Amino acid sequence: MFRKHLLHQRSKEPHQLDITPFLNLMVALVPFLLVTAVFSRVAILELNLPSTQQMEASEEQKQIIEIIIRKDKLELSDGTKVLSSYNKSGDDYDLAGLSGALVELKAKFPEKTDASILLERKIQYDYLVQVMDTVRAKRQDEDEGGASERKLLFPDISIGDAP
Repeated sequence: MFRKHLLHQRSKEPHQLDITPFLNLMVALVPFLLVTAVFSRVAILELNLPSTQQMEASEEQKQIIEIIIRKDKLELSDGTKVLSSYNKSGDDYDLAGLSGALVELKAKFPEKTDASILLERKIQYDYLVQVMDTVRAKRQDEDEGGASERKLLFPDISIGDAP
């Protein structure tokens, strides 16, 4: 009898694996991962650090634009002397004044696309991002349709420590 029972067990087909819960998990997980991947791309700031070819080209231009972020002011420099200084009022830097000076520099040197931002220690990251946005482009006034344009100033930004 035991032998019959053993033979009967061996002749049974194995149970099928139910993958329905796994497929339900994938149906929910894949769209979630796709959506979060798109939003994480929006928060990235791209920096184009100078390469050796750009360094050789910049030696020919000899024009350096440095924006120094200090605790109490912003300084616009040409690498040797301070061209202008913008004091901090309250918690905000004078980004409008800096933007105006950068527009004037861009008019003098239209082919120049690089600038350096130099930071003192313990400068908040939000201030760095605000200055980077100001250096990259100037927002043009809104036109009749209500849309505003951005005029590129110096999109190739390098970051370093302030002297």
